[in-house]
Amino acid sequence: MKYYIIYFFVGILQDFLLTLNWRYVAKEKAVKASIFSFLTVVISMIVLYDILTRLSDSKSIIAIIIYGLGIGLGTFLAMKMKIKR
Repeated sequence: MKYYIIYFFVGILQDFLLTLNWRYVAKEKAVKASIFSFLTVVISMIVLYDILTRLSDSKSIIAIIIYGLGIGLGTFLAMKMKIKR
């Protein structure tokens, strides 16, 4: 159960960073976009590796769904955040 909670919050963090990355790309802020892009990839690969190696097949599906819910919430939060020009 604790892993599901961790995956949810890491999903929020991951997509929050990813959405900020896209917003910085749109504003042509290359350094910030590159940093957020790197962090997003590292987080997503670590989490997916952990889900696939730690959990059984049935628990992996639930973990991926919970992770996806966190990702959706992360996008929402990042889109609502104000970014200075």
